[in-house]
Amino acid sequence: MTTTDTVATPRVAASDVSALVALKGDRRIGVCVPARDEAPTIGDVVAGIAVLHDRGLVDELVVVDDGSRDGTSDVASRAGARVIGHDAGPGKGQALRAGVRATSADLLVFVDADVSNFDARFVTALVEPILRDRTIAMVKPRYRRPLQGVADEGGRVTELLARPLLRRFHPELLHIAQPLGGECALRRDVLDAVTLADGYGVEVGLLLDVTAMFGVSTIAEVDLGERVHRNRPLLDLRPHCDDVLAAVLERLGPRSLGSQSVRRAFGSDRVTRPPT
Repeated sequence: MTTTDTVATPRVAASDVSALVALKGDRRIGVCVPARDEAPTIGDVVAGIAVLHDRGLVDELVVVDDGSRDGTSDVASRAGARVIGHDAGPGKGQALRAGVRATSADLLVFVDADVSNFDARFVTALVEPILRDRTIAMVKPRYRRPLQGVADEGGRVTELLARPLLRRFHPELLHIAQPLGGECALRRDVLDAVTLADGYGVEVGLLLDVTAMFGVSTIAEVDLGERVHRNRPLLDLRPHCDDVLAAVLERLGPRSLGSQSVRRAFGSDRVTRPPT
């Protein structure tokens, strides 16, 4: 057995899961995990979610392979996921759209594949507010993000770009701790009403669309503690910034440069991703 085949035992209590299953009723819950070259961590992520599937809380578990070259698909499949690909071109938003299309669940949970301290609680905490209150449209996470072992130094794109943009154009959302957090839960009807942006702009675009269509009061937050994931080199964050900026500006309408200008500046001609 290789290191990528070794999975951790999830810590969520069985009694907590049973209570959520009772709240769930006849609703179906799906979990979608976009992944590109995440073989070292995808096994633990899938295993934690698979436990919830075995206990009757999660009905569908889909990993969307976004062009991996390191065996991510094989590791995810062995850990218990249904793995699919997509042909919409590389990008996190494109992968999430494929995952949504591949499920029929009434409630969708998105989680990232690069989390090294993943626990099934990430899913149970996110779904609970919607299961308890049907007026909640989306649940976002709160968590602490270390950077190379230094507490609260992670989230560089959030602090240097996303939060200043929200402060300038959407101050009603400044209380959201992780506007770019990859973990969230949404009702199916909400996903049907919004547009999942391309690339790394998908999270902030989703946050802005849900706010515009359903109201900020329908967005709940839950505390997930500390989230540890693969931190990218600074230069690798350029595409993240391009995508986040494009998603925000395209939703500003007349206050922005204009959608056509934005697409030209930050769409297909955006900064090329560094080679891997």
